[in-house]
Amino acid sequence: MLTPEELRQIRRLQLQAGRRVDSLFAGNYRSAFRGRGMEFEEVRPYVPGDDVRRIDWNVTARTGEPFIKEFREERQLTLQLVLDVSGSVGFGSGGRDGRTDKALQQARIGAALAHAATAASDRVGLVTFARDVVEYIPPRRSRGHAWRVIRAAFAHRAEQRGTDVGAAAEFLGRVLKRRAVICFISDFIDPGPWDRALASLSRRHRVNTFLLHDPHELALPSVGLVELEDAESGHTVLVDAARLRGVLGVQAREQRLRRAGAQVTAVSTMDDPFQRLVEHFHRVERMR
Repeated sequence: MLTPEELRQIRRLQLQAGRRVDSLFAGNYRSAFRGRGMEFEEVRPYVPGDDVRRIDWNVTARTGEPFIKEFREERQLTLQLVLDVSGSVGFGSGGRDGRTDKALQQARIGAALAHAATAASDRVGLVTFARDVVEYIPPRRSRGHAWRVIRAAFAHRAEQRGTDVGAAAEFLGRVLKRRAVICFISDFIDPGPWDRALASLSRRHRVNTFLLHDPHELALPSVGLVELEDAESGHTVLVDAARLRGVLGVQAREQRLRRAGAQVTAVSTMDDPFQRLVEHFHRVERMR
């Protein structure tokens, strides 16, 4: 159960996200994530000059006269948020306000996207994951549903140990029957073989990833072997600091996500997450 103070924090987060969405990127969201494409509407008799590739051969065969398919652009989106609630996302050096960790940046991004989707009359859903999928909230369209998503984005911390991006991608591949815009928000600290699962998802849906990181993760000196506690497993392990810096490198994780067909924006705990969203929308729109 959430405490009264946590509920107040969520309400402040929702209001902050709403104000920034309205002032910064309400239009950018719609421009970047336009409807899924063209949806069949009706058939009509062929008129000379029509594109022959749109001929409906089944109707034409039944009637003996050529008919073509008419389509209309589908404007409504399904936005599926995917949030990493594993132990490593709880790390943070404070950010610009002294209290920001990766989990709070994740909640801010998730809340802003949920608010933008609701304002655009789009459906929004949520998946949280760690080693396995923790919770699935199917996409719906209402302000009350968006509030439920924002609460879940803020409140969830998994009891599970470990991270499995591939398990979350495979789960989405099973439950999303129609084309959707998927926004993964994670630090993607998962050495497992998730690349193929994410690539398969990217072929069917528009996958956007927001890679969370903290400056202190990259500030480890090359001092040889050091003893650290693993936030994912809870175990104390002996690691080579130089090798760990390579694993935590932002560029390597970005390249891996791009090879899987995802759009990528890295978001530090020092960044304004709403401004980073604007930059992401602009880049996606240019590529479209």
